[in-house]
Amino acid sequence: MATCLEREINAFLWLALIGVTVFLLGKLAKVFQLWIKARPLPGPPCPSFYGHAHLISASNLTDTLYKIHKEYGGVVKLWVGPTQLLVSIKDIELIREVLLKAEDKLPLTGRAFRLAFGRSSLFVSSFDKVEHQRKSLELKLGSKLLERASLIPDQMLDCIIEKAQSAMAKGAVDCETISLRLAFTILGSTIFGDVFLAWPNAIVYEELLMKIAKDACFWASYGVTPFWKQGFWRYQDSCTKLKSLTHDLIKECRQNCNSGFLWDFGGHDGTGYEPCGEIISLMFHGSLTMAALIANILARLVVHLDIQEKIHSEVVMAQKVRGRAYQENFGLMPNLVATVYESVRLLPAGPLLQRCSLRRDLNLKNGTVIPAGAMIVVPIQLVQMDISNWGNDALKFNPQRFLSGTDNRCIPDQKESLTGLTSSVVTEPSPFEAFFSFGSGARVCVGQKLAICAISSMFAALVGHYEVRLPPALKHTMSKCVVPSPDIVFVKRGNKSNEGIMC
Repeated sequence: MATCLEREINAFLWLALIGVTVFLLGKLAKVFQLWIKARPLPGPPCPSFYGHAHLISASNLTDTLYKIHKEYGGVVKLWVGPTQLLVSIKDIELIREVLLKAEDKLPLTGRAFRLAFGRSSLFVSSFDKVEHQRKSLELKLGSKLLERASLIPDQMLDCIIEKAQSAMAKGAVDCETISLRLAFTILGSTIFGDVFLAWPNAIVYEELLMKIAKDACFWASYGVTPFWKQGFWRYQDSCTKLKSLTHDLIKECRQNCNSGFLWDFGGHDGTGYEPCGEIISLMFHGSLTMAALIANILARLVVHLDIQEKIHSEVVMAQKVRGRAYQENFGLMPNLVATVYESVRLLPAGPLLQRCSLRRDLNLKNGTVIPAGAMIVVPIQLVQMDISNWGNDALKFNPQRFLSGTDNRCIPDQKESLTGLTSSVVTEPSPFEAFFSFGSGARVCVGQKLAICAISSMFAALVGHYEVRLPPALKHTMSKCVVPSPDIVFVKRGNKSNEGIMC
């Protein structure tokens, strides 16, 4: 009996050993296959078994890619680790082809935010699993929310600026801080309606969301959920509080019938995606994206006062023509929209556009083969500031590049106030082959129209009521040099003679 039991145990152990060996050999074969397929791709030689990790972590990745592309061409490879290949593409034709064919994202992104916010279709790696949800969300964002985003209440704008500047002893506010507050409030009121503006937990919700977002990727980097770490449980507690606040806000909005968008948003079609996870993910990524764009535009306007005055003149004209609905008619404010596009071109929300193909190799028209599972990145900043794509002034802030059909004309019944204004037509950036700030192809940003509309409406209201200036101490030190996040002040229109009066 004992001998029979020993034989069974030995047989089980041998089977387990063989199974583990086959599994590891399969993994090893895939690694060798990846190395063989990646060999023809140009790039710097690997200094060690761990690849080029020292290049990526040591300095700005965009600067590193600029130097490598300059030496090795439009397609280059870098080894992030022994089993992780990064392929950077700078050639315009290849970028467009890759963004059409590479529809997936790396699993780490989905795992990071699923742990924090719940199951959301916005971060699923496989495009096939979320194609229907993305199309549905794009329709909802483009119809139900677009109209609300085009009308920014003046009282909301005044309230945000007053709160921000009252917290500053010198009257100046950090550009990044006010941009995040503006983006969060605009997106929150767009999704949740007027209930969000009166919600007492709005500031707590914002702080909690940003705190969780900073820690999400760190905890998701663990191969095994770190239950033994006390910090992880604090993080989980914060996530639970965030979801509870979101549920309460959604419930309150539905009770007040304040936002029809929430009634049919996700989670009710058997897909398994949580409405709470979808909403939090939308709030998080939408707020960060819009905040980065708003901060960039503010930093440009404070050093380009001539452009700011052109926008103000357009706003005044639009108010006279359209009255209270002036924010909805961007055709009367071409300089404003062109300024938004140019700011997005020079400093997109993210420096890199990331894609991958999980199941099959990408065979490009020029013969290049990108192995399945490789991390594909497009250095957007390099592409959108390349002289060969945008001309000799590619590095300069020039909204005029998005304007066409310029002529000097006026509206007859307002000739005295409007004579000499420039009437132009905005050229949409989509025909520009080197404009990828919102992505392209199957994974293009579903909230692109909403972001442009909301930001343009916000700046129409802002510039119509305030002048955005540098503090007196910085006026002489900054001429046309743009600082990433300068201190700024908002001066109420009509108080030009007294720069110390802040609102």
